[in-house]
Amino acid sequence: MSLDKRPARVAGMFDAIAARYDFLNHLLSAGFDRGWRRRAIRSLRLRGGERVVDVCTGTGDVALEAAHTGAGQVLGVDFAGEMLRLGVVKARDRKAGAGRVWLVRGDATRLPAASGSADATTAAFGIRNVEDPIRALAEMFRVLKPGGRLAILEFSIPRSRLVRALYLPYFRHVLPRIGRLVSGHGSAYTYLPVSVGAFIPPDVMCRLLGACGFNEVRATPLTFGVVTLYTAARP
Repeated sequence: MSLDKRPARVAGMFDAIAARYDFLNHLLSAGFDRGWRRRAIRSLRLRGGERVVDVCTGTGDVALEAAHTGAGQVLGVDFAGEMLRLGVVKARDRKAGAGRVWLVRGDATRLPAASGSADATTAAFGIRNVEDPIRALAEMFRVLKPGGRLAILEFSIPRSRLVRALYLPYFRHVLPRIGRLVSGHGSAYTYLPVSVGAFIPPDVMCRLLGACGFNEVRATPLTFGVVTLYTAARP
């Protein structure tokens, strides 16, 4: 399968599966996705009232988790309009999101936020879909205040041979079939394992974060390494 990451193509793919996206996230991760998001937000050490920019926000789950944890204002940015529409409905329906979460259409490589305006930046399972991920990381650095923190969740290939032997057949063959059956989309859930396999490994990701200016860079494997939590700070 071709890894065409042109924004219009990727946005169209996610808009096509938007109606079943949240359900499939929970189903295909066996519910672990909720814990991954909570772990990412905890790593930001929010004390209340912070401004957070959530990149590749999708339907807004990370943005809403940040608001629930105490963030004062959360700006969620994504280029998929239908995903954002569903996120706006969720934000309106949930008490934590009312008046504190704003979801806007935008580009991860040109964030609609002023330099040094955010206490924290986040991204969950979206950086690998950006055509130029290095520019997106640089933008996340730009909008952070000095001392601000970053948290990125991304799928990864487990390092353990045993875990890989058990996990990869599911990830590469079973998951796409379930995703295709439930979403009705022919390629979105085939794209997922292909894009994960082609994405930069954790050690390279850490070097890129450092090259963008971040310090305190760490890569923490979650759930046997099927997901990696990247944390860092702006000096």
